[in-house]
Amino acid sequence: MDASRELIGDSPELQALLRQANLVARTDATVLIQGESGTGKERLARRIHAHSRRNAAPLITVNCAALPADLIESELFGHRRGAFTGAHEAQQGLIRQADGGTLLLDEIAELPPGAQAKLLRFLESGECQPLGAARPEKVDVRVIAATHQDLNQHVAERRFRADLFYRLFVVPLEMPPLRQRQGDVRRLVEHFRKELASAHGLEPPHFSPELVRWLERWPWPGNVRELKNLVERCVIFMSAQTVRPQDLPDAWLQSPRDERQGSWVIPPDGLCLERLEIDLIRQALERTGGNRSRAARLLGLTRNTLLYRIKKSAISWGHTDHGERQNVVESRQASEHKE
Repeated sequence: MDASRELIGDSPELQALLRQANLVARTDATVLIQGESGTGKERLARRIHAHSRRNAAPLITVNCAALPADLIESELFGHRRGAFTGAHEAQQGLIRQADGGTLLLDEIAELPPGAQAKLLRFLESGECQPLGAARPEKVDVRVIAATHQDLNQHVAERRFRADLFYRLFVVPLEMPPLRQRQGDVRRLVEHFRKELASAHGLEPPHFSPELVRWLERWPWPGNVRELKNLVERCVIFMSAQTVRPQDLPDAWLQSPRDERQGSWVIPPDGLCLERLEIDLIRQALERTGGNRSRAARLLGLTRNTLLYRIKKSAISWGHTDHGERQNVVESRQASEHKE
């Protein structure tokens, strides 16, 4: 297997998944890979195929979301000449092309109802009937499906067939998001830094320890794909330079969107609003490497408002001497005494 396509990381979360993948690779069981966009679902499918008895045969990848709606059944199952208007020649479908190997159905949730029904029949019988053919053909194909969407929700909303879901849900594998893979960000940064510099014929940049720690704390809503893109930009624009947190333009980072934002719950024993505000401001400053404009955006404030609150609460960030820390403590104690 091409080393550049391997899944990189030593985290317990990833290693547990790879052990499961190695076990299922020895079988012909249908696999459903789920996980957020950019986590590496296709790479996991390629690993399973590469470690299977089918690795000498092709792995055919199908992006279900990219197939033309009016031609999807023809693309998957093939057609005979004259089967429909414009079918001037017979065409072997993608399922037939995967005979003896593996068929990866990426974005399976996007498959329309008609194609879902035909795919279900194929999974049940192992037979593929091209459009216009009098009889089905027996095909030996192992199926791996992948999606970043919640198929259970799609089934509940009747957008995905329940019987097809259970046919696919034989061995479910869940790709962990990058934010849950402890320690893997550092390993991935080093891997991409060298690999991408070599691919572009450039001297790799050096990532400062502060930047690496900052990257390890970033939530990475775009997962490994987002991290790779960021490293590639650094390779191209900062070749042979030392990169620090403040060197990263805002546009290079994808802002995380959490639907749970706004659902704060006050603990039963209450909280100190001033302490909470100070802690959040410090976290924002730490995450942005002290860039106050970017920290203000993280907090939903204007820069002037943030500067006012930093001054009002005597908030320090970074290296402070003992006197500065003592001033902050005394400021807090005075505020609590007034309450």
